[in-house]
Amino acid sequence: MSAATSGTHRSQAPDDLHVPVPDGGGCGADHASSEVRRVLDRVGDKWSALILGTLSSGPLRFTELLHGISGISQRMLTLNLRQLERDGLVSRTVHAVVPPRVDYELTDLGRTLLPPVLALVEWAMENTDEIQGHRVRFDAQADDRG
Repeated sequence: MSAATSGTHRSQAPDDLHVPVPDGGGCGADHASSEVRRVLDRVGDKWSALILGTLSSGPLRFTELLHGISGISQRMLTLNLRQLERDGLVSRTVHAVVPPRVDYELTDLGRTLLPPVLALVEWAMENTDEIQGHRVRFDAQADDRG
């Protein structure tokens, strides 16, 4: 199927990477890009990525997540879990026991997100030193410019 018949056109990006954009521009493109931005904001958020990665090994209780993610506060974990649940990426199961037990786990949709999220984390780990070197050089040049 050609781009003309699929309802999208392709814009040029570096290294011939093609990103589908709705035809016609205007409100349709604005709406599509707005929705894409909202999804990327959610899945690209540092806490969401860490929560998804932590849940990749299976269901966990809230306190296990809290202790498994360095630096996250209870409030931030709660807010992010609610958003991930709202987006259908994480499920919350309440067990009728005393004391109550709540488990969180990835949904089928959430599991489809793992490969790109983990690839991004791997890329960041592989390139952190190089990026830090660029930052140091940039900051030194900025200081020289005064």
